[in-house]
Amino acid sequence: MTPSTAVRPAGPTIPAGATTVLHDPTSELAPEMRPRRTPPPSLEGRVVALQGIGKLRSDEFLDHVKTRLDALGIQTIRTDKPTNARRAPTELLQRIATEADVVVQGLAD
Repeated sequence: MTPSTAVRPAGPTIPAGATTVLHDPTSELAPEMRPRRTPPPSLEGRVVALQGIGKLRSDEFLDHVKTRLDALGIQTIRTDKPTNARRAPTELLQRIATEADVVVQGLAD
């Protein structure tokens, strides 16, 4: 979406002719389009990484997901980004890539 095509809410808070600038939250220097991976047909026999991103209440959400997965006999690992303001450290991404098959990120506020 470019600033000229951005949807602006109606109302007096945005002056006529104002420009909306959207920032990429991923911190990538050169964002690229990536196709969505096809989800596995089942989680049976797979390891699910539950990743907190440092936002308020994401742990609560992930605890609930873990309880549900445990009840189904699905193995989980827990990981956490140090802060939601930056990308996950390379070491954390490597751990997830080697130890998990699927990732669930806790984005709750």
